[in-house]
Amino acid sequence: MKKIVITMITACFLVFGFSGVSSAAAPTTYKVQKGDTLWKIAKKHKVTVNQLKSWNSLKKDMIKPKQVLKITKPKAKATPTKKAVSKKAAPSKKVATNKKVTTNKKPKFKTMTVKATAYTAGCKGCSGITATGINLKKNPNAKVISVDPKVIPLGTKVYVDGYGEAIAGDTGGVIKGNKIDLHMPTKKKAFSWGVKTVKIKVYQ
Repeated sequence: MKKIVITMITACFLVFGFSGVSSAAAPTTYKVQKGDTLWKIAKKHKVTVNQLKSWNSLKKDMIKPKQVLKITKPKAKATPTKKAVSKKAAPSKKVATNKKVTTNKKPKFKTMTVKATAYTAGCKGCSGITATGINLKKNPNAKVISVDPKVIPLGTKVYVDGYGEAIAGDTGGVIKGNKIDLHMPTKKKAFSWGVKTVKIKVYQ
């Protein structure tokens, strides 16, 4: 009887132990569903559009259903250890330990001065869907700006003085060069903004 009880306890320990390990593993990939956009996937997994494009070698913002995307940074390939180095190689007198190790690097960005206008998604004939697939009618408070992709790439994070942090998620026929158009939730706020010359930070 004691052997049976011990065997059952051991079996339960193995089952729950392994299930706990498997459940703790976080997913590293995501299968694209119908209606998904890079912006939606990036927001869901708390990463940026540029990171998704970099990790998956994407040159454009277009994705297809059932496409598998990496949603975490791929692990760097392990460098060869000292034992794997050929014995013929002479050891260097200078060691790399003298180099300063920097942590918490500040994000790189470039500062620009642009002409900024404002718009809403409620105009006649407007679908409310941006060039990158963001539905502004369903997300009226989304911080999205229209840009010239030749100046500011789509999907880039941008900080605009007086507006805040936004995503370069749309384009426009009259948005050329150093000009941007800010999405506002209401026409009143769009008219209140008017036309301004502001400084922006374009994160890289």
